[in-house]
Amino acid sequence: MKTRNKTETLLINLFLIALLNGCASTPKNIDDPWEDWNRSTQEFNDDFDNLIMKPLAKGYLFTTPELVDQGISNFFSNIDDIGISINGLLQFKLTQAGMDFSRFIVNSVAGVAGFIDVATMIDLPKHNEDFGQTLGVWGVPSGPYLVLPFFGPSSPRGTAGLIGDALMDPLNYTVFAGAAASAIGTVADVVDTTDRRAGFMTTEKFVTEAAIDRYDFIKNSYIQHREYLISDGNVPEDDFFDPYQEFEESGFQLELSSPSEE
Repeated sequence: MKTRNKTETLLINLFLIALLNGCASTPKNIDDPWEDWNRSTQEFNDDFDNLIMKPLAKGYLFTTPELVDQGISNFFSNIDDIGISINGLLQFKLTQAGMDFSRFIVNSVAGVAGFIDVATMIDLPKHNEDFGQTLGVWGVPSGPYLVLPFFGPSSPRGTAGLIGDALMDPLNYTVFAGAAASAIGTVADVVDTTDRRAGFMTTEKFVTEAAIDRYDFIKNSYIQHREYLISDGNVPEDDFFDPYQEFEESGFQLELSSPSEE
Protein backbone atom coordinates (compact mmCIF):
# COMPACT_ATOMS: atom_id res chain seq x y z
CA MET A 1 0.00 0.00 0.00
CA LYS A 2 1.46 3.36 -0.96
CA THR A 3 1.96 5.86 1.84
CA ARG A 4 -0.34 8.44 0.31
CA ASN A 5 -3.07 5.81 0.28
CA LYS A 6 -2.69 5.60 4.06
CA THR A 7 -3.71 9.23 4.37
CA GLU A 8 -6.56 8.73 1.92
CA THR A 9 -7.77 5.73 3.95
CA LEU A 10 -7.68 7.79 7.13
CA LEU A 11 -9.72 10.56 5.48
CA ILE A 12 -12.27 7.99 4.31
CA ASN A 13 -12.46 6.67 7.85
CA LEU A 14 -13.13 10.20 9.11
CA PHE A 15 -16.01 10.42 6.65
CA LEU A 16 -17.34 7.12 7.99
CA ILE A 17 -17.19 8.54 11.52
CA ALA A 18 -19.34 11.47 10.44
CA LEU A 19 -21.73 9.03 8.77
CA LEU A 20 -21.90 6.93 11.93
CA ASN A 21 -22.70 10.02 13.98
CA GLY A 22 -25.73 10.57 11.80
CA CYS A 23 -26.85 6.95 12.10
CA ALA A 24 -26.41 6.50 15.86
CA SER A 25 -29.41 8.49 17.12
CA THR A 26 -30.90 5.47 18.93
CA PRO A 27 -27.98 3.19 19.83
CA LYS A 28 -28.56 -0.14 21.56
CA ASN A 29 -25.71 0.57 23.95
CA ILE A 30 -25.13 4.19 24.93
CA ASP A 31 -21.59 3.29 26.05
CA ASP A 32 -20.83 1.77 22.64
CA PRO A 33 -23.17 3.43 20.12
CA TRP A 34 -21.31 2.06 17.11
CA GLU A 35 -21.14 -1.54 18.33
CA ASP A 36 -22.80 -3.07 15.25
CA TRP A 37 -20.35 -1.29 12.93
CA ASN A 38 -17.42 -2.10 15.22
CA ARG A 39 -18.16 -5.82 15.41
CA SER A 40 -18.60 -6.18 11.66
CA THR A 41 -15.45 -4.15 10.98
CA GLN A 42 -13.47 -6.20 13.48
CA GLU A 43 -14.66 -9.34 11.70
CA PHE A 44 -13.53 -7.86 8.37
CA ASN A 45 -10.14 -6.93 9.86
CA ASP A 46 -9.74 -10.41 11.34
CA ASP A 47 -10.48 -12.02 7.97
CA PHE A 48 -8.00 -9.69 6.23
CA ASP A 49 -5.40 -10.46 8.88
CA ASN A 50 -5.88 -14.23 8.62
CA LEU A 51 -5.79 -14.23 4.83
CA ILE A 52 -2.96 -11.74 4.21
CA MET A 53 -1.15 -10.19 7.17
CA LYS A 54 -0.68 -13.28 9.34
CA PRO A 55 0.79 -15.42 6.52
CA LEU A 56 3.08 -12.51 5.59
CA ALA A 57 4.20 -12.16 9.21
CA LYS A 58 4.85 -15.90 9.55
CA GLY A 59 6.85 -15.92 6.31
CA TYR A 60 8.77 -12.87 7.48
CA LEU A 61 9.69 -14.50 10.79
CA PHE A 62 10.62 -17.78 9.08
CA THR A 63 12.93 -16.18 6.51
CA THR A 64 14.41 -13.34 8.56
CA PRO A 65 17.25 -14.06 10.99
CA GLU A 66 16.56 -12.80 14.50
CA LEU A 67 19.43 -10.31 14.35
CA VAL A 68 18.13 -8.83 11.09
CA ASP A 69 14.56 -8.76 12.44
CA GLN A 70 15.74 -6.85 15.51
CA GLY A 71 17.69 -4.43 13.34
CA ILE A 72 14.65 -3.71 11.16
CA SER A 73 12.51 -3.13 14.27
CA ASN A 74 15.18 -0.78 15.63
CA PHE A 75 15.32 1.16 12.35
CA PHE A 76 11.59 1.92 12.29
CA SER A 77 11.58 2.55 16.04
CA ASN A 78 14.27 5.17 15.43
CA ILE A 79 12.13 6.86 12.77
CA ASP A 80 9.23 6.87 15.26
CA ASP A 81 11.39 8.82 17.73
CA ILE A 82 10.98 11.89 15.50
CA GLY A 83 7.21 11.99 16.05
CA ILE A 84 7.65 11.00 19.70
CA SER A 85 9.97 13.99 20.21
CA ILE A 86 7.50 16.38 18.55
CA ASN A 87 4.59 15.06 20.60
CA GLY A 88 6.68 15.36 23.76
CA LEU A 89 7.20 19.05 22.96
CA LEU A 90 3.50 19.54 22.21
CA GLN A 91 2.69 18.01 25.61
CA PHE A 92 5.26 20.32 27.28
CA LYS A 93 7.42 17.37 28.36
CA LEU A 94 10.57 19.27 27.48
CA THR A 95 13.12 17.07 29.26
CA GLN A 96 11.59 13.90 27.84
CA ALA A 97 11.43 15.42 24.35
CA GLY A 98 15.12 16.27 24.60
CA MET A 99 15.91 12.69 25.55
CA ASP A 100 13.81 11.34 22.68
CA PHE A 101 15.50 13.60 20.14
CA SER A 102 18.88 12.62 21.59
CA ARG A 103 17.89 8.98 21.06
CA PHE A 104 17.24 9.71 17.42
CA ILE A 105 20.58 11.48 16.93
CA VAL A 106 22.61 8.85 18.79
CA ASN A 107 20.97 5.89 17.03
CA SER A 108 21.10 7.56 13.62
CA VAL A 109 24.83 8.27 13.92
CA ALA A 110 26.34 5.67 16.26
CA GLY A 111 23.63 3.07 15.60
CA VAL A 112 24.11 2.94 11.83
CA ALA A 113 20.87 4.70 10.77
CA GLY A 114 19.08 3.23 13.79
CA PHE A 115 19.64 -0.48 13.10
CA ILE A 116 21.47 -0.72 16.45
CA ASP A 117 19.78 0.68 19.55
CA VAL A 118 22.85 2.37 21.05
CA ALA A 119 20.66 4.87 22.95
CA THR A 120 19.20 2.17 25.19
CA MET A 121 22.71 0.93 25.92
CA ILE A 122 23.62 4.36 27.32
CA ASP A 123 20.42 4.69 29.38
CA LEU A 124 18.32 6.82 27.03
CA PRO A 125 14.95 5.08 27.45
CA LYS A 126 12.33 4.66 24.75
CA HIS A 127 9.08 6.58 25.34
CA ASN A 128 5.63 6.20 23.81
CA GLU A 129 3.96 9.41 22.67
CA ASP A 130 1.64 9.97 19.71
CA PHE A 131 -0.64 12.75 18.50
CA GLY A 132 -3.72 10.99 19.87
CA GLN A 133 -2.16 11.24 23.33
CA THR A 134 -1.31 14.88 22.66
CA LEU A 135 -4.95 15.63 21.83
CA GLY A 136 -5.97 13.86 25.04
CA VAL A 137 -3.52 15.95 27.08
CA TRP A 138 -4.99 19.05 25.45
CA GLY A 139 -8.43 18.02 26.69
CA VAL A 140 -9.94 16.74 23.44
CA PRO A 141 -12.53 14.07 24.36
CA SER A 142 -12.00 10.56 23.03
CA GLY A 143 -15.49 10.00 21.68
CA PRO A 144 -17.04 6.53 21.30
CA TYR A 145 -14.99 3.42 20.68
CA LEU A 146 -14.48 2.91 16.96
CA VAL A 147 -12.96 0.08 14.92
CA LEU A 148 -11.39 1.35 11.70
CA PRO A 149 -11.01 -0.80 8.58
CA PHE A 150 -7.39 -2.06 8.39
CA PHE A 151 -6.27 0.15 11.32
CA GLY A 152 -8.26 -1.60 14.06
CA PRO A 153 -9.30 -0.22 17.50
CA SER A 154 -9.52 3.55 17.69
CA SER A 155 -11.84 6.48 18.43
CA PRO A 156 -12.62 9.80 16.72
CA ARG A 157 -9.75 11.37 18.67
CA GLY A 158 -7.53 8.41 17.86
CA THR A 159 -8.32 8.71 14.15
CA ALA A 160 -7.35 12.39 14.16
CA GLY A 161 -4.22 11.32 16.00
CA LEU A 162 -3.33 8.85 13.25
CA ILE A 163 -3.46 11.66 10.69
CA GLY A 164 -1.26 13.84 12.90
CA ASP A 165 1.25 11.02 13.29
CA ALA A 166 1.26 10.43 9.53
CA LEU A 167 2.22 14.08 9.01
CA MET A 168 5.15 13.67 11.44
CA ASP A 169 6.54 10.56 9.72
CA PRO A 170 9.30 11.53 7.24
CA LEU A 171 8.76 8.32 5.26
CA ASN A 172 5.34 9.65 4.27
CA TYR A 173 6.95 12.43 2.24
CA THR A 174 8.91 10.16 -0.08
CA VAL A 175 5.94 10.25 -2.47
CA PHE A 176 6.88 13.84 -3.28
CA ALA A 177 10.55 13.04 -3.93
CA GLY A 178 10.27 11.21 -7.24
CA ALA A 179 9.43 7.70 -8.40
CA ALA A 180 12.53 6.01 -6.92
CA ALA A 181 12.06 7.56 -3.49
CA SER A 182 8.34 6.78 -3.62
CA ALA A 183 9.10 3.12 -4.38
CA ILE A 184 11.56 2.99 -1.48
CA GLY A 185 8.96 4.55 0.82
CA THR A 186 6.37 2.02 -0.30
CA VAL A 187 8.70 -0.92 0.34
CA ALA A 188 9.63 0.55 3.75
CA ASP A 189 5.94 0.91 4.58
CA VAL A 190 5.23 -2.73 3.72
CA VAL A 191 8.24 -3.97 5.70
CA ASP A 192 7.30 -1.80 8.69
CA THR A 193 3.71 -3.08 8.68
CA THR A 194 4.83 -6.70 8.36
CA ASP A 195 7.46 -6.29 11.08
CA ARG A 196 4.90 -4.77 13.47
CA ARG A 197 2.43 -7.58 12.73
CA ALA A 198 5.11 -10.18 13.37
CA GLY A 199 5.70 -8.61 16.77
CA PHE A 200 2.12 -9.41 17.80
CA MET A 201 2.21 -13.12 17.00
CA THR A 202 2.56 -14.30 20.61
CA THR A 203 0.23 -11.67 22.04
CA GLU A 204 -2.44 -12.66 19.52
CA LYS A 205 -2.65 -16.17 21.00
CA PHE A 206 -3.37 -14.70 24.42
CA VAL A 207 -6.15 -12.45 23.07
CA THR A 208 -7.73 -15.26 21.06
CA GLU A 209 -7.75 -17.82 23.87
CA ALA A 210 -8.31 -15.50 26.82
CA ALA A 211 -11.46 -13.72 25.79
CA ILE A 212 -14.99 -15.04 26.20
CA ASP A 213 -16.13 -12.12 24.03
CA ARG A 214 -13.15 -11.17 21.89
CA TYR A 215 -14.71 -7.87 20.87
CA ASP A 216 -15.30 -6.69 24.45
CA PHE A 217 -11.85 -7.91 25.49
CA ILE A 218 -10.10 -5.90 22.77
CA LYS A 219 -12.30 -2.85 23.33
CA ASN A 220 -11.71 -2.72 27.08
CA SER A 221 -8.00 -3.37 26.69
CA TYR A 222 -7.67 -0.61 24.07
CA ILE A 223 -9.60 1.99 26.06
CA GLN A 224 -7.69 1.22 29.25
CA HIS A 225 -4.35 1.25 27.47
CA ARG A 226 -5.03 4.64 25.90
CA GLU A 227 -6.08 6.11 29.25
CA TYR A 228 -2.91 4.68 30.78
CA LEU A 229 -0.73 6.32 28.12
CA ILE A 230 -2.45 9.70 28.25
CA SER A 231 -2.27 9.87 32.05
CA ASP A 232 1.32 8.52 32.08
CA GLY A 233 0.22 5.55 34.14
CA ASN A 234 -1.77 7.50 36.73
CA VAL A 235 -5.00 5.51 36.29
CA PRO A 236 -7.23 4.99 39.37
CA GLU A 237 -6.92 1.38 40.54
CA ASP A 238 -10.70 0.91 40.51
CA ASP A 239 -10.78 1.83 36.81
CA PHE A 240 -7.98 -0.50 35.79
CA PHE A 241 -8.96 -3.31 33.43
CA ASP A 242 -6.83 -6.39 34.04
CA PRO A 243 -7.13 -8.82 31.10
CA TYR A 244 -5.31 -11.55 33.03
CA GLN A 245 -7.83 -11.32 35.88
CA GLU A 246 -10.76 -11.50 33.46
CA PHE A 247 -9.18 -14.55 31.86
CA GLU A 248 -8.58 -16.30 35.20
CA GLU A 249 -12.18 -15.64 36.26
CA SER A 250 -13.38 -17.39 33.10
CA GLY A 251 -11.91 -20.67 34.42
CA PHE A 252 -9.61 -21.32 31.47
CA GLN A 253 -5.87 -21.84 31.30
CA LEU A 254 -3.61 -20.31 28.71
CA GLU A 255 -0.35 -21.68 27.39
CA LEU A 256 1.57 -19.17 25.30
CA SER A 257 3.68 -20.57 22.49
CA SER A 258 6.32 -18.98 20.34
CA PRO A 259 5.40 -17.93 16.79
CA SER A 260 7.28 -20.91 15.39
CA GLU A 261 4.90 -23.23 17.21
CA GLU A 262 1.83 -21.75 15.58
